[in-house]
Amino acid sequence: MRVFGIDCGTEITGFGVVDADADAPVPRLEFQALGAIRLNRNRTLPERLAQVYAELVAALEQWQPDVVAVEEVFYSVNAKSALKLGQVRGVALLAAASCGRPIAEYAPLRIKSSVVGYGLAKKEQVQFMVARLLELKEIPEPPDAADALAIAICHIHTAQTTERAGVVAATGRTARRQEVIR
Repeated sequence: MRVFGIDCGTEITGFGVVDADADAPVPRLEFQALGAIRLNRNRTLPERLAQVYAELVAALEQWQPDVVAVEEVFYSVNAKSALKLGQVRGVALLAAASCGRPIAEYAPLRIKSSVVGYGLAKKEQVQFMVARLLELKEIPEPPDAADALAIAICHIHTAQTTERAGVVAATGRTARRQEVIR
C-alpha cells in the first residue's frame, strides 16, 4: 500500500509518501518521498491555490498512491486563518479526487497519537518519531513535510488495525453462524 499524506498550510503545504507491505505480519514502513509547496505571500490567494493544486496533482501523478490521507480541519481562534486554511485543504481534496484517489481524513489528535503515542505532542516530537519509524538518518524537514509523513503513517496504522478488526469480526460472525447451524 502506498499512502500520500498531505499537511495543508497557508504558507507551506507539505506532502509525504510512505509504503507499507500489507502482507507482512508486521508491515514495514518504507519512506519514499517528502516535499514542500512553498507559497509566495506576494501572490494573490487564487494564484497560491492554483499553485497548490498544480504541484499536488503533479506529485500524485508521479507517485501513484493507493490512497491520499489529509488532516481534518481543526478549530482555530482566528476565523480568517481558518478560512484560508480550509481553502487550501479544499484544493488538496480536489487534487486527490481529480486524480481518482480515495481520500482518508484524520483529526490532528489521532495523527499525533498514532505516531507519537500522545495526542498533544509538539512538532519536534512528531518529527523525531517520524524519523524513527521510517528509519531516516536525519529529522525530516520542513516540519510540514514531517507532518505529512505522520498523516501517511497514521493511515497505514489505522488501515492495519481496521483490517485486523475486520478479520476478527468476520471470523467471530462465522463461528457464531456455525454454532447456530449445528
